Amino acid sequence: MSPRKAVDQELSRERILDTAREQFSQHGYRGLSMRGIAKELGYSPGSLYYHFREKADLFSAMATEDFNRLNELLTTTIAQSPSPGRDRLQLIFVNFIRFGLENKRSFELMFLIQEPELDCYTMGPKMGSYDQFADAVRASLLVINEEHARNDNMIWVLFLALHGFVNFYIPGSQSFEEVADLADMHVNLLLRGLE
Repeated sequence: MSPRKAVDQELSRERILDTAREQFSQHGYRGLSMRGIAKELGYSPGSLYYHFREKADLFSAMATEDFNRLNELLTTTIAQSPSPGRDRLQLIFVNFIRFGLENKRSFELMFLIQEPELDCYTMGPKMGSYDQFADAVRASLLVINEEHARNDNMIWVLFLALHGFVNFYIPGSQSFEEVADLADMHVNLLLRGLE
């Protein structure tokens, strides 16, 4: 068996991404290195380069995977609540907060990193994910308040309100379950303001 095939079988892309997320959270993008990730995994840096050409490629894969998971959650949420309106909107909002607090490292990577040279790797997936969120929110707002549904700024403000809630709790150790009542209160206040 060739060395490349052996590495491919032993070291999965998913395992690399998980370790990279951990390293990113601890050291930031600039402190993240392929060598450090490889060391943490117990492999040579060359093993990582078999899966990813460079650090930016690894970062792009992490961000894309995380946005895909958020998009899948939104699709599942819509399927769970077939009729647009208040109940679906409530489920969308709560699940967004849940995603952020159950995936703190991913949320940081997706939304909180301040590295302009990385925008080219995250902007496409980020805008695609926001568009999906905006379309889902708009469909429910059409049932609740048609005027709000036509207001793109209103949808952006709702996103910012959810984002802000998650951002507040990211640095702490509290889980979603520990702040679920506050999340429900936050979401219900947003919904009341839309009716």
